[in-house]
Amino acid sequence: MLMPKKMKFRKQFKGRIKGKATSGNTVVFGDFGLVSADKAKLTSRQIEAARVAINRSLKRGGQLIIRIFPHKPVTKRPAEVRMGKGKGAVEFYVAPVKDGTVLYEIGGVTEDLAREAFRLATHKLPVKCRFLKKERSEEAESEGK
Repeated sequence: MLMPKKMKFRKQFKGRIKGKATSGNTVVFGDFGLVSADKAKLTSRQIEAARVAINRSLKRGGQLIIRIFPHKPVTKRPAEVRMGKGKGAVEFYVAPVKDGTVLYEIGGVTEDLAREAFRLATHKLPVKCRFLKKERSEEAESEGK
């Protein structure tokens, strides 16, 4: 499971996910990306399940880049415990995701293979997702020709 190695504070406030993603919203490392269309908190288990689904679909071809990391702790109180007595222990970690955030990127495969891999990964995630191609700049295309 993904989790931070070291944190300044063990427990955090819940917080709210507001607005659209202004950073991390473009495909940078690969050729195709899976973009969130909703706001959500993705657990490390969900991120890992989608990663496994993508890798199984790619059959060790291409390169997968995970663009999100679960750095926010979620605490829970034990079952049947009375109110009060402070905040519960950290149970798991989540990655707060805004709509428009690139979750995964794939490089070195065809578009059809990438679409199928991301389709399988979307079933593992609690957010609606979109497929995104890397935008080629006009300067890069003119240099290549």
